[in-house]
Amino acid sequence: MTALADTRTVVTGGRPAPRRRRTRPGSIGRFLGLALIVLAFLGPIVWMVLASFKHNVQIYDAAQALLFQPTLDNYGTVFDPRRGNYLVYIWNSFFVAFMATALSLVLAVPAAYAMSRFVMDKSAMVVLLARIIPGVSLLVPWYFIFAQLKMTGGYIPLILSHMFVSLPLILYIMMSFFDQLPEELEESAQVDGLTAIGAFFRITLPLSVPGIATATILSFIFSWNNFMFALVLSGNATKTLPVAIFDFIGYASIDWGALMAASVVVTTPIMLIALFTQRYIVSGLTAGATKG
Repeated sequence: MTALADTRTVVTGGRPAPRRRRTRPGSIGRFLGLALIVLAFLGPIVWMVLASFKHNVQIYDAAQALLFQPTLDNYGTVFDPRRGNYLVYIWNSFFVAFMATALSLVLAVPAAYAMSRFVMDKSAMVVLLARIIPGVSLLVPWYFIFAQLKMTGGYIPLILSHMFVSLPLILYIMMSFFDQLPEELEESAQVDGLTAIGAFFRITLPLSVPGIATATILSFIFSWNNFMFALVLSGNATKTLPVAIFDFIGYASIDWGALMAASVVVTTPIMLIALFTQRYIVSGLTAGATKG
């Protein structure tokens, strides 16, 4: 064995021969699986972006799938004032998403704290039912109520309908965070002279900032992308971006180039938000996943 080792050392120039790493079939399978998942998620996005720089003839031509003469005409169509003011639509989407998220936070965070500390399981189940019920089943009653109040086409119906989605989401995210925080911190603060409300605002609420950030980001994204409520309850002055995209789909034909350009306009802000806040979302969700 010693002579064999010496021979290997001489052949490799005085250094032991490096061991070759064997490629395991399991690692290849994981790599292929990951590649398929990435392709499934990024493929439609890449196609959308490329199609936004093509004419409709180029979109239907498979030979010009990757190599083509780009054009900005589709984006000119999207922002053409004769088709609608997309800057107004962007503002409408932002305003509705912001107000729905802000009001949901004001209502859901104290409610989540009360349900967590006082173990209000029945109340939590009622809120969960609101999350389970399909929103489309409430569109007709909502439209009838707002029509009787002469409020259809305004911001208030949109904000309230978006809160129907945001409130349960924020509630259950924050309940997991409050369950994680030890009650001894609040009890110590009350021994030092703070009231229960004071301990909540000065101790519990600052410690739950990661959960609030996570709930805010997810709620804003869901509200920004909401199409169904805005399609029925919005008007010409309060139309949001997802509804404005629908205008490019006609009865006889679809303007795919302009539709993809409008989709890029809608998707880009959310993609940027998700890109720069993904670590906060992941850390926030995992921090509230276990009870300390």
